[in-house]
Amino acid sequence: MFYISIFFQYASQYLKTRLAYRVDTLIEILSDLLFQAVNLVFILVVFGLTSQLGGWNRDEIIFIYGFFLVPYALFSSFFNIWDFNERYIVKGEMDRVLTRPVHSLFQIIMERMELESLFGVITGLVVMGYAGKNLGLAFAWYDVFLFIAMVVGGALIYAGIFISIATIGFWSDSRTDIMPMMYNISNYGRYPVNIYHKIIRFVLTWILPFAFVGVYPAAYFLNKQEWYGYAFFTPVMGLIFFSIAVFLWNSGVKRYRGAGN
Repeated sequence: MFYISIFFQYASQYLKTRLAYRVDTLIEILSDLLFQAVNLVFILVVFGLTSQLGGWNRDEIIFIYGFFLVPYALFSSFFNIWDFNERYIVKGEMDRVLTRPVHSLFQIIMERMELESLFGVITGLVVMGYAGKNLGLAFAWYDVFLFIAMVVGGALIYAGIFISIATIGFWSDSRTDIMPMMYNISNYGRYPVNIYHKIIRFVLTWILPFAFVGVYPAAYFLNKQEWYGYAFFTPVMGLIFFSIAVFLWNSGVKRYRGAGN
């Protein structure tokens, strides 16, 4: 309850600061929507040249992209730690964080939240609804709970991978280009893994499991029974990778000795 209370206090203060600059907030939301629209147009352009992509039709690929947007929006809202090394290690702000009686990772997540990114959830649901209607999909009552579990699992996979990368800063305070590269690799999870080489498919499933953020869980709702095992494993993968990230974080904090000069 203590952490829940802290979360709402952080969220309240964040909303106050964003509403103080309403035009800037609106422009940022519109730019995110434009970026998502560009990716959707890219899919439409590809299917203007072919009717199938690895056995998947246009509306199925659009549905996968829509599903991907939902966990990605949760990740983007609460796990913006791409500049952790430079801001908290190099500039020494980690010292400030460690003086407070709240877990350091929780504090940094709260400080870096961007709640306007949650509009991506609405966009994803709209895209899924459009594609699902074209495909004539039917859903059971329990699919809502499975959807929530898979979305949370996908968001935790993203969080686990990028938090783990951020912890490198505890062992090396030099700037690294791993984070931007990983963002680029994560884009592969938006599309069916069977269109890639088997090595890439293995990496996207077990090493950097971005496929569990998009295609695997979405395959369940698309009635792709051969993918069901992967789909139901999504929440488990999320817990595993997030637990690894927290372990690495706690180990890194113990090693941290301050900014120095």
